[in-house]
Amino acid sequence: MKNLLATLALAAWTVAAAQTANTPPTPPVPATPPARPVPPTRAPDAAGAPPFTRVAPGGNAPVDATGDFLIGPDYLPAPELTVVEGVPKGTVRQFVMNSKDSRFYPGIAREVFGTVDPANPKTLIVETHAKPWQRAITVYVPAQYKKGKKAPLLVTHDGPKFGEPDQNLPRVLDNLIAQKRVPALIAVMIQNGGGDAQGSQRGLEYDTMSGRFAEFIQAEVLPRVEKEYGVKLTRDPEGRAAMGCSSGAAAALSMAWFHPEWYHRIVSFSGTYVNQQWPYDPKYPGGAWEYHQTLVPGSKPKPIRIWMHVGDRDLLNPNVMRDDMHDWVAANHFMAAALKARGYQYQYVYALDSGHCDRKVREHTLPQALEWVWRGYRN
Repeated sequence: MKNLLATLALAAWTVAAAQTANTPPTPPVPATPPARPVPPTRAPDAAGAPPFTRVAPGGNAPVDATGDFLIGPDYLPAPELTVVEGVPKGTVRQFVMNSKDSRFYPGIAREVFGTVDPANPKTLIVETHAKPWQRAITVYVPAQYKKGKKAPLLVTHDGPKFGEPDQNLPRVLDNLIAQKRVPALIAVMIQNGGGDAQGSQRGLEYDTMSGRFAEFIQAEVLPRVEKEYGVKLTRDPEGRAAMGCSSGAAAALSMAWFHPEWYHRIVSFSGTYVNQQWPYDPKYPGGAWEYHQTLVPGSKPKPIRIWMHVGDRDLLNPNVMRDDMHDWVAANHFMAAALKARGYQYQYVYALDSGHCDRKVREHTLPQALEWVWRGYRN
């Protein structure tokens, strides 16, 4: 009996061993990246905040005022987002650009988020590789455009994908133009090159402290717009605006800062005026954090008119750097104070119960922001 049991046990062990040998190893479970810290709600009267003027519930900051304003927490989509019968409708068309045709950006990407450089905690070590990009350019031409005339221009970042044109901005512009609250401008919505933050094409375009992205648009995007649709765009910087959210807002400011001969008007939602620049540039060691710490305070005022927003629950240290230069609320507070001290035309809106690039706040404020930023323009 003992011999029989031993034989059966040996047979069972042999079968199990054979099965194990033929079974592929279980792949390791990838480590779960640490969760982003949940941004706290920053009180509007906390240290470092400007003295805000409270706007009536459900309202917007006055279109004829500069300074610092508190809105919310009640937000409603602006009526200008609605199609209105009888209002002339502009056309919305798209074309595609490819990296192989660009002399500015051949295209990069990363697979893994970078690690802090032990020799410089203000930057990351990131491994990148070549990656071609393809981007959609979405163009809104108002019904009031007169062929052959040079039109005012609005450039917006993080534009829609091909085949998915955004209709909110065109609807807003249809209504604002018909009401003569903004000029009959052409809007060029530029899709980013892909990815996000350090080591990505989008980060290279938006967070780099230079005029290169504006130069790419000037040399490669706008001529295509004029050629594709038979329009002319003004070269007068008073008739040119740029708009974005997050790093797209920082890119909009950089376009005007480094090329004020091209752009004077900026709309900034949740502006990333923090240390996101990569590769590291010792001339701007804090990336866009330098705008409010050294550049605006230490430079002769530029002819820039800027509308700014940030939410009370906007981003705080969403990466590994922990360099005290990754607080979006603090950065925007600092920016507003620097602009005020240097006599800039600015309007700063602090939104209660609002996160990063908050859609409900954008839909509430966009028409008023556009009207404010275009005030004083004479076509």
